[in-house]
Amino acid sequence: QVQLVESGGGLVQPGGSLRLSCAASGTLFSSYNTGWYRQAPGKQRELVATITSGGTTNYADSVKGRFTISRDNTKKTVYLQMNSLKPEDTAVYYCYLLVRGIIHWGQGTQVTVSS
Repeated sequence: QVQLVESGGGLVQPGGSLRLSCAASGTLFSSYNTGWYRQAPGKQRELVATITSGGTTNYADSVKGRFTISRDNTKKTVYLQMNSLKPEDTAVYYCYLLVRGIIHWGQGTQVTVSS
């Protein structure tokens, strides 16, 4: 059974940084694409960043230059380094893992950017 566990969310002031982690278990990791989505109150879930099994990355325009996605296949973990955070980055952040056409989701971690 595939499980994804996120950590690293919290409250941060505008301009601050956070690093989210998402650890996978119950599956191979290195062969699959993974990434992060987020959902703000009253809004649809939106793509934040993705990274392929080969390490190719893609970002939403709203986070380009501020967020960095990376993966450590030995630890079966995907990371999201978030810098220069803005109040509009406030959301629940979800990691996902695409395994043989099936998307598996983590439980989500809250990120709040506020002074």
